[in-house]
Amino acid sequence: MANRGYDVVVDVDDHEGDLGHTDLQEDLEFHSSNFNDTNSSKIPPDSTFQPPSSSSGSSKRFLWTLSFYAQFFAVDTSHVLHRCFSALVPRRPFLDILDGNPDLYGPFWIATTVVFILFLTGTISQYLASHHDHAFVYNFKLLSGAAGLVYGYTAIVPVALWGLLKWFGSGNAPGESNISLVECWALYGYANIIWIPVALISWSPISILNYVFVAVGFAVSAVFLTRNLWPVVSVTEAKISRILVIGVVAAHAGLAIAIKFLFFA
Repeated sequence: MANRGYDVVVDVDDHEGDLGHTDLQEDLEFHSSNFNDTNSSKIPPDSTFQPPSSSSGSSKRFLWTLSFYAQFFAVDTSHVLHRCFSALVPRRPFLDILDGNPDLYGPFWIATTVVFILFLTGTISQYLASHHDHAFVYNFKLLSGAAGLVYGYTAIVPVALWGLLKWFGSGNAPGESNISLVECWALYGYANIIWIPVALISWSPISILNYVFVAVGFAVSAVFLTRNLWPVVSVTEAKISRILVIGVVAAHAGLAIAIKFLFFA
C-alpha cells in the first residue's frame, strides 16, 4: 500500500468488541499521502555554506619534503626515451621538448650509466695497455674519478650558468632568468647521453681512434648545448652572451679532455 501513496491506516470499527468482523472496506480508512506533492513547503538548502578547501595547503611543496623532489621524477619511460633520442638527433629546441616539465630522472640515470661505462671501458683500456707478466689489478680509483667528474660537471656547471644568467638578467626583469635551474640540469644531463656510445667504443689500443671518438662526442654535445642555450643567453648584452657561450664550450671541452686522458690515455 505504500507504493500507492498511503501513509496512515485508521481503524474505524464502530462495533466495539466485535473481533470476528473482517470487512476491511468498512473497518479501514486510507488517507492519501502528500509525499509526492511538489507544492509542499520544503526547507531550501543553504547555498551560502561551502566546505573549507584544503587544495591550497596540499599544493605547497617544501624543500625538506619528499614531494618537493618527487615532482622532478614524475616522468615515464617513453618520455625519457624520447628526450634521449632528441638529444642524440636534435630536430627541435630541447626546451620545447621539455615543455615546461623538466625532469631529473633521465639525467641521473644517464650520468650513472656514463660513470659505470667509463669505469668498465677504462679498465679494459688499461688491461690492453698493461704488460701481462703479472696479475692485473683493478684500479677502482677510475670509478671514484668517473663519479666525481660526471656528477660534478652535471651538477655544478648548470648551477654556475643559471646563476650568471640571473645575475646578468636574461629574464623579463632584472635579476631573473628565462630558464629554470631544473631545466639547466635537464639540458646538461641529457647532453651526456652521447658519452655512452663514445665510452663503449673508446677502449681501443689505437690512440688516434680514441681521439676521434672523444672529439665526435665533444662536438655533438657542444653543438646540442650551444644550440639550446643560445636563445637564452642571447637575451643578455652581446658581449656577455659571447663570453657565456665561450665559457660553456670551454667547460665542455674540459670534460672531454678529462675523459680522454683519465680513461683512454
